[in-house]
Amino acid sequence: MKIAFLDRDGTINKDYPDHEWANVKEPELLEGSIEGIQNLIGLEYQIIIVTNQYIINDGIISLDDYYRFTENLLQIFEDNGIHVLDIFYCPHNDLDGCNCKKPKPGMIQKALEKYDIDLSASIYCGDSESDYLLAESFNIPFYGINYEGHKSKKTFKSLLEVSEYIKKSNC
Repeated sequence: MKIAFLDRDGTINKDYPDHEWANVKEPELLEGSIEGIQNLIGLEYQIIIVTNQYIINDGIISLDDYYRFTENLLQIFEDNGIHVLDIFYCPHNDLDGCNCKKPKPGMIQKALEKYDIDLSASIYCGDSESDYLLAESFNIPFYGINYEGHKSKKTFKSLLEVSEYIKKSNC
């Protein structure tokens, strides 16, 4: 199966400075997120979200806060006819020495163990250097959302713009 690996914060929904996440309860989706994900599904991608959530181990939010936010996000998706195949998250910070905090490969490795994924047909959308490096380590085409990292890479304003670009490229 082909997968659209999507980062969460800054790609699907608004991101905040770490300390502000303690007060965030409801996802504020970025413009074009819903339509973009719907288009990706229309292009026969399954959706897997991969998200660093080190603010859990940093004590800024609790695991319950993370789950509540995620449930609210999934409800918005369900209300818009979007099925997310899976979500992989890393609660670890740099002191934990884990193998899953992006750009380390753990979350995508878990997805590969769980699903029959065709990486050569998959894509990765994210907004940060760690997203870019993770995609690069698996040789997955990277689509940056307001990504300033590598000037040689095309950057997009939204998931909608990414989906429209992919659709045109496949014609």
